[in-house]
Amino acid sequence: MARQRELIRGLHNLRPRHWGSVATIGSFDGVHLGHRAMIAQLNQRAQERGLPSVAIIFEPQPHEFLSVEKAPARLMRFKEKVLALFDAGVDRVLCLQFNDFLRSLSAEAFVRCVLLQGLGIRHLVVGDDFRFGCDRSGDYRLLQSMGAQSSFTVEDTATLEIRGERVSSTRIREALQRGDFELAQALLGQPYRITGRVVPGRSLGRQLGAPTANVRLHRYRSPLVGVYVVRTHATDGTDLVTGRSEIAGVANVGFRPTVEGAGARPLLEVNLFDFSGDLYGRELAVVFCHKLRDEEKFASLDILRTRIAGDIEAAKAWLARNPH
Repeated sequence: MARQRELIRGLHNLRPRHWGSVATIGSFDGVHLGHRAMIAQLNQRAQERGLPSVAIIFEPQPHEFLSVEKAPARLMRFKEKVLALFDAGVDRVLCLQFNDFLRSLSAEAFVRCVLLQGLGIRHLVVGDDFRFGCDRSGDYRLLQSMGAQSSFTVEDTATLEIRGERVSSTRIREALQRGDFELAQALLGQPYRITGRVVPGRSLGRQLGAPTANVRLHRYRSPLVGVYVVRTHATDGTDLVTGRSEIAGVANVGFRPTVEGAGARPLLEVNLFDFSGDLYGRELAVVFCHKLRDEEKFASLDILRTRIAGDIEAAKAWLARNPH
């Protein structure tokens, strides 16, 4: 019988039917191959016990709660993460609001409050470097000790290495910042993409000779900043235009320093080649293929217009050399 995927927002929404599970805990930013290996282990243990699998995540992520300015850029927004966890086979996602209360919980109190009283877990799968609780004082040894007292078992997962180094969200961010999309894809298990809904803009791209679809990133920082060659498709699988499910283009990710003032939020602007139509309200997946240049501030809109035209030609030339 097919299991029902379920997103549970907060401990207060747990019900008696949620009692008893096999769980894991983490940020799961990017849901990369290391995460997927852990989730595969989680799902196997859940199937062996005939229990649902649960991934426990936090919103905002702990680093963001402590300091938005210093927090690492998210590889994916909340909705993308939840859908990726479900795609990896997780039955339930429990999202806990990270706040002063959760931050102040000792490791022992977190186990009692969340894992035992909240979920009634039977088994826990964690990463080999997992730390938790106030001041990150909890570790695998503490989990084993409390599990022995409370009738749940715990196991860790081996580190996954690709090209001689550990797969991690940090390594993926570094690859993206270098424009190394080949390595990012190897670590993620798929090309790096950003998804989001097209929203009305100021129509500045049209004035500059390159109409764009504007996608809000819903994050404080982006792991990408610059101008990129992209391939774009609708997340619902439908054609963007009749007979064309994917359209190539050039995208700018950043803060538009030529036209925006200080404090602007990052925005994704995509110019789709040979396309004219209304995309407002549609959700797009923008797949990043190649970095053309860093984002720059230009002295005038005329200079910016000229540079955009050059970006478009450079993107088309790259696509001609790399058709797939």
